Amino acid sequence: MADFAYPTLVWAHLLLFVFWLGADVGVFVLGQHFRRRNTYSLDQRIALLKLLVEVDMVPRTAWALMVPVSLSVVSMGGMWAVPAPLLAGAWVVGALWLWLVWDAHFHDQTLRAARNRRIEFWLKILIATFYTGLGLVSIGTGSPLPFAWLAWKALLFGTIFWAAIMIDVAFKPVGPQLGKLLAEGSSDATEIPLLRTMNRTRLWVWCVYLLLLATSYLGAVKPF
Repeated sequence: MADFAYPTLVWAHLLLFVFWLGADVGVFVLGQHFRRRNTYSLDQRIALLKLLVEVDMVPRTAWALMVPVSLSVVSMGGMWAVPAPLLAGAWVVGALWLWLVWDAHFHDQTLRAARNRRIEFWLKILIATFYTGLGLVSIGTGSPLPFAWLAWKALLFGTIFWAAIMIDVAFKPVGPQLGKLLAEGSSDATEIPLLRTMNRTRLWVWCVYLLLLATSYLGAVKPF
């Protein structure tokens, strides 16, 4: 079984990437259709939005699991002797993050969900800082990540977190704007501010997509 452990872990890592990017594209497409106020009725658009929220749980789950799985791949592959407390902590953080995401989903629109999302926000900042620092230090010193492609991959992975944090920041006005749309109906006064917010958010979404592609390329090709 030991001979299959590392390849299985690599397979799980790849599978998480597929679910992350693939489902995120589905979220993007649903969001694009929600924007078409002249094509769909408001009820249809709300139904699309509800479906978007459900599909969005797939990349959120994959993202949370990617943290402990990626460090486990690096450790088991002999690319870095990850300290045991750090590796164990990564799995604890991944499990906590996963719980926060799903608990907020099941208790949406409650104070409990708002609390969970605040904790998740700061957790992502801590993880972003860790991966960004790990990448920068390794690029500059060749340690603890001895391979340049791996150091850059860590840096880009941290940058994905920063871009995703900016998605959360840019998307924050959507809640009140959507509430106003539901209360007052579709009009330029309710639709245009919402559209502007979604347009700003899309810029950071594209950043995440490009960074994901660059990160996966480094891991697959190992160009340097």
